[in-house]
Amino acid sequence: MNVTTLVVLIVLYAAASLLHFTHNAEYLAHYPNLPPSWTRAEVYLAWGAVTVPGVLGFALYRRGQRRSGLALLALYALLGFAGLLHYTRAPWSHHSAAMNLTIGLEVACAACLLLHVARLAMRERTALP
Repeated sequence: MNVTTLVVLIVLYAAASLLHFTHNAEYLAHYPNLPPSWTRAEVYLAWGAVTVPGVLGFALYRRGQRRSGLALLALYALLGFAGLLHYTRAPWSHHSAAMNLTIGLEVACAACLLLHVARLAMRERTALP
């Protein structure tokens, strides 16, 4: 089983996600209209929670439980689109270039992972009797 592309895409998305969450945590007060009660620690904890489906999904996939693994990996990738919710709080122009870059990078990497997971799922579907 060749999982190189899957691993690369998971790592890229995880890194982009961590970059975005780190930027969120470190510049929390500068992100427009986020609740003032949020703390750095809560943002990092949220990243950990978002990452759990990805870790579990990959572990299941590697152990041969491909359908369950791919379902969790799809959920993990879909969570990457949540960064777009920043734009429901304030328009693009109210975010700094770094904010927009980290959000966009996370979403782009999540989209690449989701497309690959969908491709693998289609392959699994056609391989079943």
